[in-house]
Amino acid sequence: MPKIFVVDDHPMLRGGLRHSIGAEPEWTFCGEAANAAEALTLIPQVMPDLVIMDITLPDKSGLELIKDLQALCPSIPVLVFSMHDELLYAERVIRAGGRGYLMKGSSTEQFLKAMMDVLRGSLYLSERVAGQILNRLGRGNTRSGLSSLTDRELEVFEMIGRGVPTPQIGETLHISPRTVDAHRTNIRLKLGLADAPAVMREAVVWVEMGGTAKNVIP
Repeated sequence: MPKIFVVDDHPMLRGGLRHSIGAEPEWTFCGEAANAAEALTLIPQVMPDLVIMDITLPDKSGLELIKDLQALCPSIPVLVFSMHDELLYAERVIRAGGRGYLMKGSSTEQFLKAMMDVLRGSLYLSERVAGQILNRLGRGNTRSGLSSLTDRELEVFEMIGRGVPTPQIGETLHISPRTVDAHRTNIRLKLGLADAPAVMREAVVWVEMGGTAKNVIP
């Protein structure tokens, strides 16, 4: 019976997944974590067959956690279950080593299919995301807007939008304030914004609108 482990900082969501997974006779709920540190401690101990995790965690980016888990337990697949726009994050998750991306609010049938696909060794992406990737490849792999930001630049951009000051961004991401400033400059140039206040405005709007790329650059 495949063992499922859940990583999410919302107790009610973890409880809901615990109940849903436990109700299925084919699977076993084997553990949960509220943050990346707990996940990195518990997952190697229980060695689940699948990790379901959010991409936004209180102590570390989910993208970084996926990479850490790949280094510790490369045989364990990760399915991301998140509220963030799949068009922006799904491909990043796959590049980091994840095996699928599903948005919160999806139907139970979609959730079960995503789990089964990943457990069987397949990737799970919605038709919307798969189509976007195929279209971009057909255009020669061009990238623009927020999609042009690196994973770290996107982390910095989100923290700017949440009003986190530069020293705290550096402390959270374990980088120097000078490196944070360099990321700010790269973000400004890649998004074609005039100055630092413009970066702040666009970041705030993006966060307030739920992190949807179309709300950042017209």
